[in-house]
Amino acid sequence: MVGLFVLHSTLAAGLLEIEREPINYKTTPVHDRVQRLMQKLADGTVSLEWDEKLGWLPSVLRQLDVPASSQTLVFSKTSLQIRRITPARPRAIYFNDDTYVGWVQHGDVIELSAVDPVQGGIFYTLKQRKIGPPRIVRDQGDCLTCHASSKTKGVPGYLVRSVFAADDGRPHFGFGTTTTDHSTPFEQRFGGWYVSGTHGKMRHRGNAISRVDRTNPFDPEKGANITDLSRLFRVEPYLEPNSDLVALMVLEHQSQMHNLITSGSYDCRHAVHYQKIMNRALDRPVGYETGSTRNRVVSAGDKLLRYLLYCDEFELKSPIKGVSGFARHFSSLGPRDSKGRSLRDLDLKRRIFRYPCSFLIYSKSFDKLPAPLLAHVETRLIRVLRGEDLSGDFQHISPGDREAILEILMDTKPGFRAKVNDLE
Repeated sequence: MVGLFVLHSTLAAGLLEIEREPINYKTTPVHDRVQRLMQKLADGTVSLEWDEKLGWLPSVLRQLDVPASSQTLVFSKTSLQIRRITPARPRAIYFNDDTYVGWVQHGDVIELSAVDPVQGGIFYTLKQRKIGPPRIVRDQGDCLTCHASSKTKGVPGYLVRSVFAADDGRPHFGFGTTTTDHSTPFEQRFGGWYVSGTHGKMRHRGNAISRVDRTNPFDPEKGANITDLSRLFRVEPYLEPNSDLVALMVLEHQSQMHNLITSGSYDCRHAVHYQKIMNRALDRPVGYETGSTRNRVVSAGDKLLRYLLYCDEFELKSPIKGVSGFARHFSSLGPRDSKGRSLRDLDLKRRIFRYPCSFLIYSKSFDKLPAPLLAHVETRLIRVLRGEDLSGDFQHISPGDREAILEILMDTKPGFRAKVNDLE
C-alpha cells in the first residue's frame, strides 16, 4: 500500500512461486487481524460506525486496535488511489505491529492489510459508502502489483519509498527512488512524505516539492524541523494534524522486518518441500537433508538475524523528536523485564531503539517460522548475545547491550529462557 510501479514480468515470476505448493497464497486460510474482524462482522458480534467526515475510518481503527497517533502522510502518487492524492490532500497511513490502514480524502475505499503469521501480508479493501453494511473484501491480485516484488524481498509485503515528487504529487522517476529502512541514510528518506518533528542538523527529503532539475531537485532546508504542518496543507480533514517522524522511522523498520520474516519462511518452506520430493524420488530417509537445503536455511536465517539486530543501522547525527503521542504509546506496550526494560524503549539520539533487537521478535510471524529456520535464528541469536559469536556483522552491539537484550528476552519471551539453558 506504500509503493507503485513494478514491472509485470517481475510480478508474474513472483506469483508463480506463491500460488502453488508449498505456499498456496490465495487458497490457504488466513488468520490475520483483518480476517478476524471480517468474521466478527459476519457473525454480528461487532459492527462498524459511520462517521460523516471520515467514513468507516475511526471505527475500523478502533476495531483493529490501530492508534491514530501512528498517522503518517504521503503526498506522492504512489498507491492505489493516485487520482485523489496530491500535496494538498495526502494519503494517511495508520499502523500497529501487524496491521496497516490507508485512507484518502473522498476515497472510494479504505485500504487494509494485515500480516498472517504464516502467509505474510494479506490485502483487503473496504468501500467507503454508507449504503448497506460495511463489507471487507480480500484483494485478488491488484495490490500485489506493488506489493510482491524485489522491493518487498520477493514476497507479498510492504515498502516505504522515498521519491522526488512534483507539485501535483507525481514522482520524477528519472531522479531515482529509494526503498527505505533503518539502514537508509537520513538525507535519502521521506521524499514525497510530510514529516512533523525535529531532527537537528540532519536533513531529509520530506515536506518538499521537487523541481525538474537533476543537479538541484529540491531545497532540504524548507522541509527541515517542521512541527506544524498546517502551513503546508489543510490538516483539519485528518484524525491528527501530524505525520510523526518517530512513527515514520518505526514504519520503515517494521515494513522490511515483516518482509524478511515472510521471505525467510517462504524460502525455507520451498527448500524443505523440494527436499521431501527428492527424498521420495531417491528413496532416501524422510528426514534426510542435503547440504544445499541446509545452506538455504542458513542463508535465509542469517539475513533475518542481521536485520533483527539492526546491522548497518544509520547512526543519527542529531537527536530526533516526534510531535504526536506515538512514541509514548508505542513504548508503553512493553513487555518489560524485571528491571523495567523493553525492546520497545526508544533511544532517538544515536539510533531508533535503546536496545538493538527488533520488537517484532515477539510477533506471531516470528514464532511461526518453519522449525529449521527458527532453530537456526534463535541458536545463533543466543550465541551472539552470550558473546560467543563475535563475527563482524554484530560488532555494533556492545557487551552491555548483548547482556541486556538476553536478559530482556529471557524474562519476556515465553520459552526463550529454556532455549538459552538448553545451549549451555
